[in-house]
Parts: sequence; C-alpha cells; structure tokens
Amino acid sequence: MIQICKKRMEPYACTGFLMGAGKKDAEIMLIGEAPGRQEVIENRPFIGKAGQVMDDYFTWLGLTRADVYITSVIRSRPYQKSKPGYDKPIEQRGNRTPNQAEILAHAPLLDAQIEDVAPKVIVTLGGVAFRRVTGMKERLTDIHGTPFQSKILKLESLNSNRYIPSDQTYTIFPTFHPASIFYNQKLKAAIEDDMRKLKDYLTMSKVK
Repeated sequence: MIQICKKRMEPYACTGFLMGAGKKDAEIMLIGEAPGRQEVIENRPFIGKAGQVMDDYFTWLGLTRADVYITSVIRSRPYQKSKPGYDKPIEQRGNRTPNQAEILAHAPLLDAQIEDVAPKVIVTLGGVAFRRVTGMKERLTDIHGTPFQSKILKLESLNSNRYIPSDQTYTIFPTFHPASIFYNQKLKAAIEDDMRKLKDYLTMSKVK
C-alpha cells in the first residue's frame, strides 16, 4: 500500500514520506493533516513547535506518545509552489494545506492504518482531518470537544474517487490542530478544555 500511495502522489507538489508512529494496537488514534518540513527530515510526526504543543496534549491526558497511534491524512509534505523569479529549493518552501486530489491519493493508506490499528477513539486534529474522516461540513469551532459515534469515510476502491461509509462505527473526538495556537492564541484555552473533556471521556469509557 505504501508504494501504491507513493505512486499515486507523484503528480503532486509534495515531498518525502512519513509513516505513522506509536502503538500498533492503540485504542486511541490521532489523525493530523500532513507532515511538515522538519517532520519529513527527521522522519517523526509532530516535532518542533507543534510537537511541543502535542506533548502538552499528552500531559493533560496523562498519556505518552507510546500509548497512542499518530498518523495524518496524507503522509507526504505539501509544499508551496515558487513564485516567478523566486525559485527556492523545495526544502526552503513553506508548507501548505493538502488539496482534495492529494488527500484522495493517500486515502487508501489512511484507510488501511485505521483498519489495522482498529482504535476505539479517533481524535481528529484540525478541520482537514475531521472532514476527511467524517465527511461532515460543520465548522470545527462549533463541534470541537464533543465525542460522537459515527461511521467514517473510506475509499470505495483504488480505482475510485468516491468515498463510502465504513462498516464499523467509531467514537470521533474533534479538536484543533496543535499548530493552530500559533495563528490564534485564543485557541489554547479551548484546546485545554477539549483535553479535559477527552480525558473524562476516556476515563469513563475505560479507554487507554
């Protein structure tokens, strides 16, 4: 599946390839958006400034990275195209949000990771992950911090561009991406509150 997804990504302005990390049979899976420059270089998810915020998540939850499985909607880093006359090397270009074609190209791998890990709770980090997993259009600011039961989206087949509902139902817990506080410091309090709610839910449900 890895080689298939690498091939599917070839037409797009993305670089590197980073697998998920953590406990292979974790009850909690966190799904982010895409690796950044440093993640691809060091081959580790959520490092640097965003990683420090992620570690705060785990401190609030009383967990470690070894207790969960961390992955992303796509496993390659989407980079910004150079402006005319400013042809920077790919490594020096900024990150960007993955587009729908790139998300579709990597869909089989995320589907396989979810199926293999079989988590009880999926924590979506940011709007991109939330929409890819659920297909819902609600704004994250309206639904974050509230767990709910739902089927998730999976690609119908390798030759399809259509998502279909999964057979299994999962608990989804939407929250903000760790990097979001760098753009909006007001979200820090909201994230802390989300983590308290998530911890309460995990304790009540005996998920670890």
